[in-house]
Order: sequence, then structure tokens, then C-alpha cells
Amino acid sequence: MKKIYLGIAILFIYGLYSVGIRHERPIIAAPKLKGIASTSQATIKSKTLQVGPVSRHTYVGASENAYYGNVQVSVTIANHRISSVKFLSYPNTHSTSVFINQQAMPYLQQEAIQAQSSHVSIISGATFTSEAFIQSLQSALNKAQ
Repeated sequence: MKKIYLGIAILFIYGLYSVGIRHERPIIAAPKLKGIASTSQATIKSKTLQVGPVSRHTYVGASENAYYGNVQVSVTIANHRISSVKFLSYPNTHSTSVFINQQAMPYLQQEAIQAQSSHVSIISGATFTSEAFIQSLQSALNKAQ
């Protein structure tokens, strides 16, 4: 009887292996974000084609209070479009702040590049960081215009 169970277990494991089922890290979906209204939103004019060298400039936004620390970003404008947004500083003195910001910062950066403006959604659980990010990004975009 033990041999039958062992045989069934081996066949089961072999079957899983042969069809390609593996243990992988699950893909984490982006949180559903709610939009916010902002009174001063800067949008960069875009060009579809530019002949010649790429025009690239980086602007640093103001350091904004995010309650547990300050947020400051830099924005790189290439060919009249936001090409990257980087965090220069963010709240990182508490382990909870570090954890929350590591989750929220990539979404904020990606959304700013997609929106081509500071009109990004506030991330639930990272409200202070999101608001300070928007203010610092808007400050950098104002310098770009």
C-alpha cells in the first residue's frame, strides 16, 4: 500500500514538473488610485520628431514637507517631454516610512512620466509622500518652463 502512495506522489510531482508549474514570486498589481484636482498643473509640450541631438535638461524641485521628512525630486526633460523623475530625498528615518515609500515611489515616478505633468494620483497609505512629490515635481516643472 505504501508503494502505491509513493508511486502516485512521484507521478504527481513528475506531472507538475513536466507541464511547467514552478514556484515564482507573484506579480503585484498596481493599486487602484484616485485622482486629485490641482490648481496649478504644468504640462510639457511634446514634439513627435526632432532631427539632431537630443535636448536634455534636469531641474530640481523644492524640498517639500511630507510630515515624517522631506521629499525632493528632480525631473529630466528630453525633447520637451518628461523622460525621468528621480527622488533626491524622501522620508527614511522610520522603518515604516521606508517600507511605504519603497512601494509608492515607483508608482509616482511612472505616473508622472505617463501623465507628462504633476497631475498624478495620491497613493493611499502614502498620502504625505504623494502630496509632497506633487509639489516638488510642480516646482521643478515650473523651472523648466
